[in-house]
Amino acid sequence: MSKEQGCVLKAWEVTMKKTQQAKKRANNIFGTVSVAPQTDDETSTTNENDDESSTGEMYHAEKVLPNGDYYTGQWYDSFPHGHGKYLWTDGCTYIGEWYNGKTMGKGKFGWPSGATYEGEFKSGYMDGTGTYTGPSGDAYRGQWVMNLKHGHGIKSFANGDVYDGEWRRGLQEAQGKYRWRDESFYIGEWKNGSICGKGTFVWSDGSRYDGFWDDGFPSGNGTFKWDDGSFYVGHWSKDPEEMNGTYHPPENEGSLEWDPKDVFNNLSEYTICSGERVPVLPSQKKLSVWNSSKRVEKPRRISVDGRVSVGLDRAFEKMNMWGSESGEGAADIDSNTRRDLDAEIMRLEAEGFIQSLKPSPVPMRLPRAGKKQGETISKGHRNYDLMLNLQLGIRHAVGKQAPVVSLDLKHSAFDPKEKVWTRFPPEGTKYTPPHQSTEFKWKDYCPLVFRSLRKLFKVDPADYMLSLCGNDALRELSSPGKSGMFFYLTNDDRYMIKTMKKSETKVFLRMLAAYYNHVRAFENTLVIKFYGLHCVKLTGTIQKKVRFVIMGNLFCSEYSIHRRFDLKGSSLGRTTDKPESQINSNTILKDLDLNFIFRLQKAWFQEFTRQVDKDCEFLEQERIMDYSLLVGIHFREASVAGELIPSGARTPIGEFEDETAPRLSRADVDQLLSDPTRWASIRLGGNMPARAERTMRRSDSEFQLVGEPTGEYYEVVMIFGIIDILQDYDISKKLEHAYKSIQYDPTSISAVDPRLYSRRFRDFIFKVFTEDD
Repeated sequence: MSKEQGCVLKAWEVTMKKTQQAKKRANNIFGTVSVAPQTDDETSTTNENDDESSTGEMYHAEKVLPNGDYYTGQWYDSFPHGHGKYLWTDGCTYIGEWYNGKTMGKGKFGWPSGATYEGEFKSGYMDGTGTYTGPSGDAYRGQWVMNLKHGHGIKSFANGDVYDGEWRRGLQEAQGKYRWRDESFYIGEWKNGSICGKGTFVWSDGSRYDGFWDDGFPSGNGTFKWDDGSFYVGHWSKDPEEMNGTYHPPENEGSLEWDPKDVFNNLSEYTICSGERVPVLPSQKKLSVWNSSKRVEKPRRISVDGRVSVGLDRAFEKMNMWGSESGEGAADIDSNTRRDLDAEIMRLEAEGFIQSLKPSPVPMRLPRAGKKQGETISKGHRNYDLMLNLQLGIRHAVGKQAPVVSLDLKHSAFDPKEKVWTRFPPEGTKYTPPHQSTEFKWKDYCPLVFRSLRKLFKVDPADYMLSLCGNDALRELSSPGKSGMFFYLTNDDRYMIKTMKKSETKVFLRMLAAYYNHVRAFENTLVIKFYGLHCVKLTGTIQKKVRFVIMGNLFCSEYSIHRRFDLKGSSLGRTTDKPESQINSNTILKDLDLNFIFRLQKAWFQEFTRQVDKDCEFLEQERIMDYSLLVGIHFREASVAGELIPSGARTPIGEFEDETAPRLSRADVDQLLSDPTRWASIRLGGNMPARAERTMRRSDSEFQLVGEPTGEYYEVVMIFGIIDILQDYDISKKLEHAYKSIQYDPTSISAVDPRLYSRRFRDFIFKVFTEDD
């Protein structure tokens, strides 16, 4: 910060504590762009439309504003609203879509220097997909978030360099390729705008370096190769004492007199271009407000980023213009001054002098829709015969069983030895039909118990067989889970089949009686529903046994699932390993990916807490751990463009939803929840209306499980249940706990004692789910 700017800042701080007249004088000190709004005594080229504006209807206007700005286009309730063109007196222009005085939608912003941005805007910010072209020839085409390059984009520099890759907060980050004007290029990892991580640098003469980098130079293990086939392998560092390696010459040649430090000297000539400074940002441009003659409240200035100005906060926004977008060409402000400035802003916010200048969270969008899950098992598929065997066995087992008379079962029904083997030769037998598959044996575990469970869960036998054994084939999920087991889905998505390890089968049979009694006692249990346990034994030389369990598909719903979370309450390894570009509505996110708190209506929240306690007590008694709460979210309100609409927000212009479509208001939701006769459409964990409050994690807390609430709410429909309940705390899990406890915080890992796991799981879930006040 310059001495002159420092003096102005101190002068401004003094005037802050004085009278209202001193507040007005602060505006003059900083020379804000816009002036006081036009009153009803001032003129416009469309005075005849003033009465029309007060009626609440949108109309076309052409206005010369009191500070000399000019606007022509659609107008509504004292603001540009719709499509219009705005010209500022300093030469800046905007042509495009508006919403309540804010640039919103597609448009083009031009600077007097000749720079332009054409693309998407949100709340006054360059946000979405757009192209910025600078006056000197710099150009960026790609994704933006709140005026910052964020996502994938291509930047061409005026000097001929080009970067094509990922950006975060205005800087190169993750994977990207940078090509210099002499055709040398680097492709690999980036961090905070610098080459950092694993990557490859290829010179225009054909030589190359493959290895690790730090701050633009080789650091760590790497290999330098010449175009003649010779190469140098070693450890690289800026410190000559840490450098070591071996030179491998081409055939029939001796050693080479070459110093690896030459690479560092050469790379110092290949700098990453910072690009030219972005001029005044669109969100910093002020907009004069027109008031109709019928307005009675005192008009105030409004900026296109949506904040109401009383003059004082505008002074601070002017100070923010000393910096730049993403730090390119920014003026230096020493840390002490910045710290004092931040402290003063916090004090003024607390005392009510100015509004908070903290940036709003990035607007949320619906995730990219995923394809229908699974690969259809058709003839020629490696598991085609197994599918036929499974369907033949289920049809035989369910079809021959007599109806359940009573749900009170004898202890012998739960005996693990209570199983029935049936032989299925291709030619058929007296009890089995002929088939085109290979010969196999079929085992039914505790058939009476599972027949009673299906009755308890109100499953019709005919519908059950039709889903599993109808003409439609099963679908195999694209990859096995972490356990190595495979999953199959029925074509109607109602049931899921999971292959099981022998140890899991033993655990299930051991706890089957307790499971039966629990789900019978608690109709609203969140524990996953099981419908059958079977085994297929292939005959011949292989003699392979495939055990599998049939369970309900939690996400079989008339609502499309936009977000899926698997929640355990642990932090170690609890993030998705997919890059942002590959995440869609089918992606299962984890604890550290969660960015919501779910607020349930009072009656449902009380039932939820009671049931979670009962379910966790049951699992703890059975020595089960490593289970999780699988959560699916359907966002009820989104624009046509896919942007989520917070509670109470209006749909942006040009993106109105179909008002004739059936909608559920907050009053309707409350009535639905309070009227027992209408509960048939919802149940605990199924199709539950709720509000999701967005959260933001602190930047200084890497493993913060639950973020800070933002006050931004979304109307959602929720589906959730407890899954993976067949892992007991056996010797393998005890060894896993002991091993990981040496390296990590014991409370952060999944493999812990069932009692501790239950307590930690509940503590976390009851922070994520709260009562809606």
